[in-house]
Amino acid sequence: MDWHAFWQPVRLSLEVALLASVIALAMGTAAARIVPRRRFKGRLLTETFFLLPLVLPPTVVGFILLVLLGRRSGAGRFIEWLTGAPIIFSWWAAVIAAVVVAFPLVYQTMKAGFASVDREVEEAARSAGAGELQVFRYVTLPLAGHAFLTAYVLAFARALGEFGATLMIAGNIPGRTQTVPTAIYVAVDAGHTGMAWAWTAAVIGLSFLLLLFTGRARK
Repeated sequence: MDWHAFWQPVRLSLEVALLASVIALAMGTAAARIVPRRRFKGRLLTETFFLLPLVLPPTVVGFILLVLLGRRSGAGRFIEWLTGAPIIFSWWAAVIAAVVVAFPLVYQTMKAGFASVDREVEEAARSAGAGELQVFRYVTLPLAGHAFLTAYVLAFARALGEFGATLMIAGNIPGRTQTVPTAIYVAVDAGHTGMAWAWTAAVIGLSFLLLLFTGRARK
């Protein structure tokens, strides 16, 4: 087995999943803290929009991202002007795709986690003089700690397994944008079953360890 060829997609997938899961966790946690607590017209539409990537085919998500971030779009041209290179078919494109598909899982998990926190405990902290950020940091977030951990693991696992949207906007460039899911697809298509099984075993093993760690941590 060519170990260099094996490790390149694994390393890239881990890097993408680590960064994407952190970004999705931060964005999803903030949205889950702010949106459900506000009363405004269009809240249902906003939450529905947040959850769309859960039900849309990954290729549809990838196509929309391709249109929004492509070289013909305003955002794509601005990013290219700012960085000197297009974002499409880059490592960052893979991260963006992973963030988009992982965000709804974080939002739903943290929304349920925050809803389980006793409001009277938060009010007691406010009565004692704590500000909103202090209440969130020292009261709400620790009480929703299990949800926070679950949200991160779900985001990481979803980012690790992302295929369709990643292939659409990041492509399958070995050493640059080829993640494990796209590498497995290419290997199977080329008849390299042994390498496909090796990557499959790596993903299954990592996912199993993540779920095992989460289960032990929740106990």
